[in-house]
Amino acid sequence: MQVIVLLLMSIAPASAALWTSKFHQPFNYTCQNVQSIHLIISTFDQKFKDRVWTFGCQTTFSRPMTCYWTNYLSDLNKPFTFICPFGSVVNGITSYYDPNARDRRWQIHCCKGEVVVTRNCEWTGYVHAFEKSLRWEPPTNYYLTGAHSYYGNGVSDRRWSFYICQKK
Repeated sequence: MQVIVLLLMSIAPASAALWTSKFHQPFNYTCQNVQSIHLIISTFDQKFKDRVWTFGCQTTFSRPMTCYWTNYLSDLNKPFTFICPFGSVVNGITSYYDPNARDRRWQIHCCKGEVVVTRNCEWTGYVHAFEKSLRWEPPTNYYLTGAHSYYGNGVSDRRWSFYICQKK
């Protein structure tokens, strides 16, 4: 499956059905209630000064989770850092594009399961360069629990790093 996704990412135009989002359009992606986001793929387009996104999920807990949406985490063209509280994981992401700022605002859907996810936590490095494709998934037995992003004014793009933890 991963080989097919990578192949499509390398040959398909950004408007292909592979993507969850569309350029300049709002999107909302949420995993099933016992899952967390486990795969993030994105590509930047110079013409649109925006990214398209797609996501994959993994089963994280055995029972349905308690979840909530954050407020918007980012002001336009500003950095943000967010970690889901209480040992929660990232279960969904929503975003809208502002054409005047050429940036997106972000909300995260955090979910807490029967086990907290707070062991051996660490930040990844930045997972891509400005205007370059992004393909990220956590190492085995790690789960996405937060994100950091900053905006590059000269390129109208964001760079991302992620906070990952293991179950206790």
